[in-house]
Amino acid sequence: MQFAAWPSYERPWDEVLTLARWAESVGFGGFWAADHFLQFGAADDDRGDGEVQECWTVLTAVGAAVPRLRLVSMVSPVTFHHPVVLTKRAVTADHVSGGRVVLGVGAGWQVNEHLAYGVELPPPGPRVDRFGEALQVIHGMLREDRFSFGGSYFQVDDVACRPKPVGALPILVGSKGPRMARLTARWADEWNTWGDPTQLAERSALVDRACESAGRDPATLTRSAQAVIVLLDDEADRAAAEAKAMPGQTLIGTAGHLVELLQQYVAMGVHEFAVPDFNLGRTGAERLEQYQRLHAEVLVHVG
Repeated sequence: MQFAAWPSYERPWDEVLTLARWAESVGFGGFWAADHFLQFGAADDDRGDGEVQECWTVLTAVGAAVPRLRLVSMVSPVTFHHPVVLTKRAVTADHVSGGRVVLGVGAGWQVNEHLAYGVELPPPGPRVDRFGEALQVIHGMLREDRFSFGGSYFQVDDVACRPKPVGALPILVGSKGPRMARLTARWADEWNTWGDPTQLAERSALVDRACESAGRDPATLTRSAQAVIVLLDDEADRAAAEAKAMPGQTLIGTAGHLVELLQQYVAMGVHEFAVPDFNLGRTGAERLEQYQRLHAEVLVHVG
């Protein structure tokens, strides 16, 4: 299992580039960028005032500057991105990077950014319907020489997406529910979800069943995951750390315990695990120091 660096979208470009170069130098396999236009708000009317870097500009720039890391959008909402425009953007980034882009897509979920910018966020049922059509458009644009599609939400008339990608340009779907699992099984090359090992096992089983129902070997679906990591110096600090943690989305423990937890992801077939910087410090220097510590004390010991 390889690891990916995942800086928050608030980070300034110089910190992002420094992290990407460090990650590649120590053997990380990937670099992820979240695709949002506003900081997450606990309330729907929360507009925030923080800086938010644009995902695809960041990934393309990192791809031009750093020669080996996989570049993953986590994940681009088709509510904000028309699938044709998103596909063209991803293919261009793939050419800039020499074939290292992974097109992560999702149905959209963050309420406050949709309200702030006047972008419709449909109810869950129609939202997944719309996402299913977007996946078909993206898949057709990437995999077929010429492509037409007539849906309820998107229409494409005899177009050729050229140039084609340099690399495979995998389609990644981030999902956790049964309908999204079925779409993943039908159209995706990779699947991603948040979660600790227990949560991952439950969601992975759901995706496996969806693959089997679609006549697909579940082993052909590449898997990635992420969780916030809290490295403790002493197990006595666990209660305080758990009180601040996101339930089901955080790994907490001393170095040895974290290695054991991460080995469970390896056993479940996870190809890439992303380490977010969300909790790693208040400054760029602090965050890089914590990445270095996690790498030296934990990540290098995971098989």
